[in-house]
Amino acid sequence: MIIGTAGHVDHGKSALVRALTGVDPDRLKEEKARGVSIDLGFAYLPRDDGSVLGFVDVPGHEKFVRNMLAGASGIDLALIVIAADDGPMPQTREHLAIVDLLGVRRGLVALTKCDLADEGRRGEAVAEIEALLDGSSFEGVEVVPVSVVTGEGLEALQARLDGLASEVARPAADGRFRLSVDRCFTLSGAGTVVTGSVRDGVVRVGDPVIVSPTGVEARVRAIHAQNRPAEEGRPGERCALNLVGPRVSKEAIRRGDVVGAPELHRPTARIDVEMTVLAGEPKPFGPWTPLRLHHGAADVAARLVPLEGEAIRPGETARVQLVLDHPIAAVALDRFVARDTSGARTVAGGRILDLRAPERRRRSPERRAQLAALSHEDHAEALGALLAAPPHAVDVDGFMRDRNIGPQQSEKIIRDAGLVRLGSKGVALSARDFAAFSASVDEALARYHAEHPDLQGVGAERLRLSVEPRLPAPSFLAAVATLQRQGAVAAEGAWIRLPGHAVRLAPADEALWEEAAPLLGGEARFRPPRVRDIAGEIGAEEAEVRRTLKLVGRLGQVDEVAHDHFFLRETIAELVDIAADVAREDEVVTAARFRDRLENGRKVAIQILEFLDRHGVTIRRGDDRRMNRHRIDLFRRRDVTGGEGAEP
Repeated sequence: MIIGTAGHVDHGKSALVRALTGVDPDRLKEEKARGVSIDLGFAYLPRDDGSVLGFVDVPGHEKFVRNMLAGASGIDLALIVIAADDGPMPQTREHLAIVDLLGVRRGLVALTKCDLADEGRRGEAVAEIEALLDGSSFEGVEVVPVSVVTGEGLEALQARLDGLASEVARPAADGRFRLSVDRCFTLSGAGTVVTGSVRDGVVRVGDPVIVSPTGVEARVRAIHAQNRPAEEGRPGERCALNLVGPRVSKEAIRRGDVVGAPELHRPTARIDVEMTVLAGEPKPFGPWTPLRLHHGAADVAARLVPLEGEAIRPGETARVQLVLDHPIAAVALDRFVARDTSGARTVAGGRILDLRAPERRRRSPERRAQLAALSHEDHAEALGALLAAPPHAVDVDGFMRDRNIGPQQSEKIIRDAGLVRLGSKGVALSARDFAAFSASVDEALARYHAEHPDLQGVGAERLRLSVEPRLPAPSFLAAVATLQRQGAVAAEGAWIRLPGHAVRLAPADEALWEEAAPLLGGEARFRPPRVRDIAGEIGAEEAEVRRTLKLVGRLGQVDEVAHDHFFLRETIAELVDIAADVAREDEVVTAARFRDRLENGRKVAIQILEFLDRHGVTIRRGDDRRMNRHRIDLFRRRDVTGGEGAEP
């Protein structure tokens, strides 16, 4: 168990830790000279059962509250220290608000300096403490009178701490490892060492890790857990990690960085959160209110954007977006504290809901439904609610990663939810929504075929906009790929159809096409004859040739590049590849270089490029063109879905 002190300056926090452990947590020369804690101090107390209690001693002076916050985020129990002669003071109240906002729910009050207070004053102090704690998460906690001068109450306090330690359940280690760095230093003979509290997961000697948000890769060479050499570090332990790697150094790692499993390295600078503004604040927080965000040991400037109403008033809890000056490494549902920009006072706190907050449509009804779903602490409930909210398709792998849900628990949640995975990108639908989607696609295609029996199928985007649930384009294509694998639909080129639907030419048109098709291929494919010339070659009426080629165009086998000038679809795909190859030199497709590659006339080359412009395959700027990577596959003969399948 990790115990963090909290309380006003000069109320005896460091002296109490020293009396309990025999270790002086004030390690800096300036701290010893001034008799005031400036930075975090650490001490450890081995117990008879083999366990070790870790103490994080935090500064009480208002100037060093940000240092206090760096140590408070990883504690299991708050030891609230209040001097009997003074009673609760300003920093007592602020520290109490901080540990409350950070979600620390176990606490104990040490009434220190009892040698300076008679029984009457002690009674008054206890009454003041009870009034202070009334209505907070620490209401009703035990108050233990102590004195480090006389030794009064130290054994009773220690016994109570031991009892609480036995009551604290060992944190689950299912998630991936992460540790918030509160110190980084160089140790002679070892190299770079970082310290902090293990938030999640297990780290072992030899494990690869990443320092986030900077992305420095490292390997764990040695571990000290609770001040003892160890082969592994677990949640609820303070650990020192000896890190090695090409870019690892004292200067490369800072307080506030997170050392964690590589899979968790997804820094973010825009988060949606649930935030409570302290009731004592003088005015509401409106759009772009500047704050200092404290998360773990990180301290970063942020601006607030309300997501519900125009402002968040004192005493209210609401969802807001925080736009950060610099990225942080976080996990959804992490707690945070916000202070004013001057660092003079704590103003708010809460928990992170979404690490991938959108910049646009952040107040839309769909987004509000998503945040309501993400507010569930229970992972399975959150995922179920998210699947029920628009757009219904959920990046399940991203959801599990951002909440740091371990592989075993992830598999159980997915299995129990009965999800239908759409391809290999991690996106999934609920079984109910996938069934509704399948039925809607079937109905839409049947209706379209009835209205347009002579057309091959419907375009992917048109179909996406006509079915429910309406999925984002990538998820829609993956869902159609799933239906294709199941044999429910067929996809050819840019068209989607029911498997039983087939467009066939009339016998006379079929015969004409069999004669015309060879003239469009072979060596002449880049300069095929026009309708007039084809008609003369095969002895057919020009109007009949034109009509037949347009019918064949509906089947996706030819494209009319210019008036009466038809190219085979596979030839167009080849021309796109040639244009892309021309662009590799300097990312520009010029008419001259394209013409030379085709060994064709300039007029036909320009007609082909203008055809590609009209279809968005190339983007023209003046006389130059650039390839549009989003449309480059438009004329390739492949599944509209990209051939991506699905997993049950």
